[in-house]
Amino acid sequence: MTRTVLLIEDEPNIIEAIRFLLTREGWQVETHSNGADAVETVLKFLPDLLILDLMLPGRSGLEILQDLRDHGATRSLPVLMLTARGHSRDREMAERAGVSRFMTKPFSNHEVLGAIRDLLAETHRP
Repeated sequence: MTRTVLLIEDEPNIIEAIRFLLTREGWQVETHSNGADAVETVLKFLPDLLILDLMLPGRSGLEILQDLRDHGATRSLPVLMLTARGHSRDREMAERAGVSRFMTKPFSNHEVLGAIRDLLAETHRP
């Protein structure tokens, strides 16, 4: 069974790099670039994992995450949040909103894959 990741990111270079990396690992990768209708997109795909940028056009990743945590279908969805801003305040706000993992750009392929594998292992523990 193929696992699906939804990547909500507005930087084309990051989209292509993550899509290439995860497709090579056997993931089905769906992408979206606008925060305004991101929650609807997540509910449409109901992915196994969400990679969410903090700063998006239309709506912030934090607002999207808060809505997802309030919705029954996505309350426990593993979310890896990406940001170009590595401020501790951003990390704290994301943790309060219910993020599973927080990663600062730039990041290595190894870091992304490690975070995804960790999140999946945590999700599938009894």
